[in-house]
Amino acid sequence: MTTIRRRVARTLALPVAAVLVLLAVVVAIEARGYARAASAARAVSHVLAVQDLVQELQTERGLAAGLLGGNAGFRAELAPARARVDERRTRLDRLVTGPLDALDGVRISTDAATISRASAFGFYTARINDLSRIDTDLDGAGDTELRRGASALRALGDAKEAIAQERAFLNGVFSAGGFRKGEFLQFVTMRSAKDAALATFTRYATPEQRASADYVFGTGAGQVARHFEDLALASGDGRDLQVNPQSWWSAHTTVLDDLLRLEQHVGSVISVRAETLRDQATRRMIGLGVIVLLCVAGAIWLAVAASRSIARPLASLAARADELSQSQLPSAVRQVAAGAEVDAPDFEPPVGATREVQAVAAAFDRVQRTAYALATEQAQLRRGTTDSLADLGRRHQNLLRRQLGLITRLEREEADPAGLADLFELDHLATRMRRNAESLLVLVGATGPRPGFEPVPVEDVVRAAVAEVEEYRRVTLRRIDEVRLAGTAASAVAHLLAELIENGLAFSSPEVDVELQGRLVGDRYLIAVVDQGIGMTGADLDEANRRLRGEGDFLTAPARYLGHYVVGRLARDLGAEVVLTPSPVTGVTARVVLPAALIVAEPALPPITVEYLPAPAPAPAALPQQRPAPMAEGDVARTPNGLPRRPPRAPRVTRLHAAPGPADLSPDETRSRLTAFRSGVARGARSEEPQT
Repeated sequence: MTTIRRRVARTLALPVAAVLVLLAVVVAIEARGYARAASAARAVSHVLAVQDLVQELQTERGLAAGLLGGNAGFRAELAPARARVDERRTRLDRLVTGPLDALDGVRISTDAATISRASAFGFYTARINDLSRIDTDLDGAGDTELRRGASALRALGDAKEAIAQERAFLNGVFSAGGFRKGEFLQFVTMRSAKDAALATFTRYATPEQRASADYVFGTGAGQVARHFEDLALASGDGRDLQVNPQSWWSAHTTVLDDLLRLEQHVGSVISVRAETLRDQATRRMIGLGVIVLLCVAGAIWLAVAASRSIARPLASLAARADELSQSQLPSAVRQVAAGAEVDAPDFEPPVGATREVQAVAAAFDRVQRTAYALATEQAQLRRGTTDSLADLGRRHQNLLRRQLGLITRLEREEADPAGLADLFELDHLATRMRRNAESLLVLVGATGPRPGFEPVPVEDVVRAAVAEVEEYRRVTLRRIDEVRLAGTAASAVAHLLAELIENGLAFSSPEVDVELQGRLVGDRYLIAVVDQGIGMTGADLDEANRRLRGEGDFLTAPARYLGHYVVGRLARDLGAEVVLTPSPVTGVTARVVLPAALIVAEPALPPITVEYLPAPAPAPAALPQQRPAPMAEGDVARTPNGLPRRPPRAPRVTRLHAAPGPADLSPDETRSRLTAFRSGVARGARSEEPQT
């Protein structure tokens, strides 16, 4: 079963996922820009380091050219220049391992003068070109300013290389005293490459960088270098050049040093730009990350808030409805059923609920008011029904009392045995009718407190129960342990047993008896009503035991189960337990467990006065007959039903007080006396039969 939160989460899942994907793409783009900026910063550092190495190689190349040109004065400067080259080479070992592999051999050949000036110049120039062509990926930078700075830096490096070549080349020319064949053309080519590189630098450089370059070439050293260049250009016809190579070298070296500083400045500008781009990319990524987190957190918060705004009022509404349906409404209905005037409980919507939830609350309020109206109407109808049933039961009870009183008077006046037998049968029917009236009062809870009597032997209670069923001749009494029950509970126990016995007889074959047994188990008394009838299924037994526990409503149950509800109400009032279980072979056994509170200890018997009355006339044939198979247990003779057999003599009447007149007898006393009288007549009839 889905919930509101899950549905809200599903609703927000797609847009949140789309936002996250877009933000992820933007973050990826920014991350790539950050990587490019960081790579550009590293590339600038590498370029500047390579240019430092190139600067020192250019110096070593010029000194080597001058030395090979015949100027031995450059030998002293060559060793420090080589040391600086080696130092910078060590710093960039991973980048320059290949280009400078043969440098040591050229140096040895230079010192031994076994290599020509042109060959040495060509070697150094080739190595410098290789270093200048190392790919640092500055051209792939995404920023325009960064790309322009990289182009300006590269053009400046090319111009510086052309100037360094010119310095080295003319250093050799000046040391040799003039151009040799083909060397003037090389010089012009170097001059043209320098001018082209400077033009490229001017196109990409910033105004400040162009001003710095102009300043470098306008210094004294720059002017001296330009003067020597003009002298070299003027000697293209092969004339001798009388120029001090040391002055040329010093002037051009100063210019190259200034250009190196300018190159480092341009590189630092590029590096600062790259760092700026990297910082910007970092801030953007952090900002985007914060935005992503805020979006996710916002989506979660919106989902939770939306679900809570719906779920909480609904949960409060459900809790309020449960409280109303389980507590307030049943309580109000019970009060109405008891006769009180109670209004329907109010149902207020949750605080802060939306209009939709308020509409649901209003609809539920209408539903509960309708339910309350129907429930109160049903409660009033039920109360009216139970009152009517109670009144009807009391009317029947009063009529039956009068009828039983009339029958008792007629029995006293009747001398004919046949007429007396008919009166006994009529008395039996009236007794059963009175039990039905009492059952009706039990069902509606109108029995009222029972009058107190002396404790009654349990066998008398069992006999009274058997006497109240129609087919009492099919009831067999087995062993009944002798105990005394509280007088206030005797009639209720007899009523309960009569219902169970009649139920067992109704569902048994006519030729099969229902057996009764009674056992004292600990401080409780167990009575078992065993039939051998059609039996019940497990589900039917469970449902029947539920009714015997007092659960359910007899007004809504089928009429055939009214006996179960009567037994359940009686058992609840007595504190007894009634359970139906399958019989050993077939049928059902009703187990009635009477609590210890209903069992009375045997008191010491006071002295009594015994008066023997004349033996009554023989009983008519219609009276209940006991089965002829007596049972003996110990030294006490017992009847076929298992009860102690009294000696065959005239009935004994024990009076502790003066015998009350007929008008003083209550219905229960009248019933008890009739039962005792009928039992005495039956014993008298059996005493005349031969004993086996």
